[in-house]
Amino acid sequence: MTSIFWNIEIDRFHALRTLLAAVDGGSLSAASRKLGMPLPTVSRKIAELEAHLGTPLLIRTSRRLLLTEAGQGFVPAARRVLGELEEAERAAAGEYRTPSGTLLVTASLRFGKAFLTPVVLEFLAAYPAVNVRVIAADYVVDLIENHVDVAVRIGRLPDSNLVAQRIGDTGWIICASPDYLARRGTPRGPDDLDAHDCIAFEGLQPARHWPLGTGDATRQVPIRPRFASNTADGVIEAATAGIGIARLLSYQAAEAIQSGRLVAVLGDFAPPPMPVHLVHTGPPIVPLKLRAFLDFVAPRLRARLTDLAG
Repeated sequence: MTSIFWNIEIDRFHALRTLLAAVDGGSLSAASRKLGMPLPTVSRKIAELEAHLGTPLLIRTSRRLLLTEAGQGFVPAARRVLGELEEAERAAAGEYRTPSGTLLVTASLRFGKAFLTPVVLEFLAAYPAVNVRVIAADYVVDLIENHVDVAVRIGRLPDSNLVAQRIGDTGWIICASPDYLARRGTPRGPDDLDAHDCIAFEGLQPARHWPLGTGDATRQVPIRPRFASNTADGVIEAATAGIGIARLLSYQAAEAIQSGRLVAVLGDFAPPPMPVHLVHTGPPIVPLKLRAFLDFVAPRLRARLTDLAG
């Protein structure tokens, strides 16, 4: 009897994982790919779960999945249940006695290369039983959807359930190549940008203004982008090639400024610094590997940011 009950419960947990994979991926096909499970099996498990609950959880359209009213209430509860189960499994396996296992960490491309990766390598030397995967990307990675343990976030944090630890600040630098400034002149104030080509750091939405000024006098200054890129590397490459004036965070521009490939301008008009945080989802029981990582990495990143500001 116990064996039958156990199998039923295991199947239910599998069904919950299947449902969340479909919701997070936006389709049954996405869940099939993520779980390595045949599509008919994915469909059957979700249908069995809906039959058990006596209510539909998903609305299947031609383009995506939508949650029913019942599904909107059930899915967060399913996440909590699976999260607690995973924590219990890790505790039983000994993860909370010795830092061990794998951590998934994310940061922007430049921050990952210049700051995070060197510190992670030091962490690996100190904790040989922990593995770390670093995902560097110049866009915001959803921690829950992608099962990320820790992220470095730069900028004001929106209200959320994430746990944030501030580790410092990074300032803005307006800069251009010496060649560009020799050809076009050096801007002395924000309004001078009207006569200059600019380089925009942007994604799908165009950036047509930069916040510039001093103190309360900061305002949105219109710019004319000659080139735009969604990566800091692309912006730096264009700026050093003499395409125009760029606006970068100090850690992004530091190497090019130090080498003389870029020159800072309008220093008195740069906007206030941006805060830098380590954020995580704040599981009910923080795994020892995560606590060890935060305790090790936070002071080292804080020191590097302080050195950069100095």
